[in-house]
Amino acid sequence: MEMSVTLKALQAGLSPEGITLYLFWLGIVGMGAGSLYLFMMQSSLTTTYKKVAIVAGIICGVACFHYYRMSTIYAESLANAITIAEDGTVSIGELEAFPTAYRYIDWLITVPLMVLEFPLLLALSKKSNGLFWKLGFISLAMLVTAWIAETSDIGGVSWWGFYIVSCVFWVAIVVTLYGQVTQAAEKFSDEFKGYLNVMKKFIAIGWIIYPIGFLLALTGNESIREIAYNIADIINKVGFGVASVMAAQVLSKMNSEERLP
Repeated sequence: MEMSVTLKALQAGLSPEGITLYLFWLGIVGMGAGSLYLFMMQSSLTTTYKKVAIVAGIICGVACFHYYRMSTIYAESLANAITIAEDGTVSIGELEAFPTAYRYIDWLITVPLMVLEFPLLLALSKKSNGLFWKLGFISLAMLVTAWIAETSDIGGVSWWGFYIVSCVFWVAIVVTLYGQVTQAAEKFSDEFKGYLNVMKKFIAIGWIIYPIGFLLALTGNESIREIAYNIADIINKVGFGVASVMAAQVLSKMNSEERLP
């Protein structure tokens, strides 16, 4: 009897390819559970800040769907690359396809939503419009240039050039968060600023793994890079969402007590 795609892909065991597949499945569960939790946390927030939990839930929900699609593509590609000898020996050849396009579609939706949580939390009304559009534009520019680099010849001029430009846009986001966002939050409580700092660290430190993951393409093993991306996504999306909601809870309490600056 011929093996199913999933069963054949599982023959990869604890190889880099097998670990990558397991992490795709972990991503589905993690993002799905995170989305459900964040949507449920709306009940702990006042009307003004419910949208923070809604956006955080949407981020994880969108990622959950895309991780399901990416895991399907990866499992099929892995199954096709596996050869099982008569004696049961498993060998893994080169995978023909990786879910890179789906990953960037996911990032084009979720990454701008993540950085836009900052102006949503600060609730600066008309004054936040500049920050809102600035963070949105920079994040999209970062992803578009990274995608151009991704589709270029590895190690070529275009590959390195657009990669560096993408990293510059990422640094611009970090500078904006530690400059304009920090300044806008000066009059808020220390507890809120503590959670805000955690959110900023997810962008400044947690996102470092993405440019590192991009460079792992130079190793010649795409699955190793997928491992880095999968771990980063699970931690950064769910962790960032929880930090956002906790910050919103502090503001909701201050709002109900009429202590907002």
